[in-house]
Amino acid sequence: MARWLRPLVGALLLLEGAAALSFLHHRYEELVQALFRVQSQCPYVTRIYSIGRSVEGRHLYVLEFSDYPGIHEPLEPEFKYVGNMHGNEVLGRELLLQLSEFLCEEYRRGNERITRLIHDTRIHIMPSMNPDGYEVAAKQGPDSNGYLTGRNNANGVDLNRNFPDLNTLMYYSREISGPNHHIPLPDNWKSQVEPETLAVIQWISSYNFVLSANLHGGAVVANYPYDKSQDQRFRSHRRTVNTPTPDDKLFQKLAKTYSYAHSWMHRGWNCGDYFADGITNGASWYSLSKGMQDFNYLYTNCFEITLELSCNKFPPEEDLERQWMANREALVAFIEEVHQGIKGMVSDENNNGIAGAVISVQGISHDITSGDMGDYFRLLLPGTYTVTASAEGYQPLTVTTTVGPAAPSLVHFQLKQEVVRKPSERKASGTRMNNKALQKKVVPRATRRGTQR
Repeated sequence: MARWLRPLVGALLLLEGAAALSFLHHRYEELVQALFRVQSQCPYVTRIYSIGRSVEGRHLYVLEFSDYPGIHEPLEPEFKYVGNMHGNEVLGRELLLQLSEFLCEEYRRGNERITRLIHDTRIHIMPSMNPDGYEVAAKQGPDSNGYLTGRNNANGVDLNRNFPDLNTLMYYSREISGPNHHIPLPDNWKSQVEPETLAVIQWISSYNFVLSANLHGGAVVANYPYDKSQDQRFRSHRRTVNTPTPDDKLFQKLAKTYSYAHSWMHRGWNCGDYFADGITNGASWYSLSKGMQDFNYLYTNCFEITLELSCNKFPPEEDLERQWMANREALVAFIEEVHQGIKGMVSDENNNGIAGAVISVQGISHDITSGDMGDYFRLLLPGTYTVTASAEGYQPLTVTTTVGPAAPSLVHFQLKQEVVRKPSERKASGTRMNNKALQKKVVPRATRRGTQR
């Protein structure tokens, strides 16, 4: 199907029976009321939970959609949206509230596409990561809001510059052929981050998220990792330093999925900037250190992009409906992207799931790991791949599989335990381990090959 036709077909599927929604800016109390209203309207497929509190004590609420709320079902991927990370960039906050109400209403109406999405995906929606900053911005209002008013949290910290800097460790590790995935955190990381950042890190460590987007404002473009270049540059220099991940082509496809489903993002010319296809590599635009999307990719299994959704960071209420209609299909289509590539179970010979098994794809130097139940999800473009599953104490297993353009391919791995070696072999192995121990004195712990979090 032609690329321009797919968003149109999807949008037509969503138009049927779409109810009128209220388009208002929501202060914290109103946001909470809106979330609980959705939960009361769709109690069997939703759950509200808090991942923590902001500096000023406001809950960081998440609304979950699933046919079994609160439960991870094996082989059902976890997806998340995060809005309002910068308190004065408010469109994402309102869009996620609209999306929540829309998913609930369409599910109740029996919309086949939305019903299938909720039954096959565990969707987590956090409308506001920075509720304190939003309240500061909202006091100014859309007419007199300063460009930076309310951007930071209550401690004056930019939350998208507050995550542990794993890029620097990754770039060093790359020079010595070390890993660029599941990089361990510095020992003192908790003392270096804000309460909101700490809550998010603990959140994404507790769920095996597969795909994610965080919603911003001030431009109109879909931005994908890496955000930080190895040779650090700043936006004011307007230097192009494209810094691709090993999954660069996949990230471009994910970003284009959103931009082409959006009413005008894909056109490229927006807010005085031009981005071909409405997408950009983050560092190619400007280098950003300690950002959330790079952290997701380097620390977890999650592939995250950043969506810049409006030139005006705090658009007036009369513009909210137009923005919702421009983003509605894109928000749904991007969630559907979690269902691609390969997925399966990693188990032992007794069919017990193996948690933390490493899934490696030949030719793509970025591994993912299996979740607590032994299920894994590896996003991939269509093609043929050689995939290896390995786990400590087990013999690795390699298979070749073909990924199609539609549903993910199901690839299971049943690993056999390693054969116990004879004493003479263990002695020889011990010599090799001693050699490795010498290497550890030279190579920092965070950059040793195979180090897992």
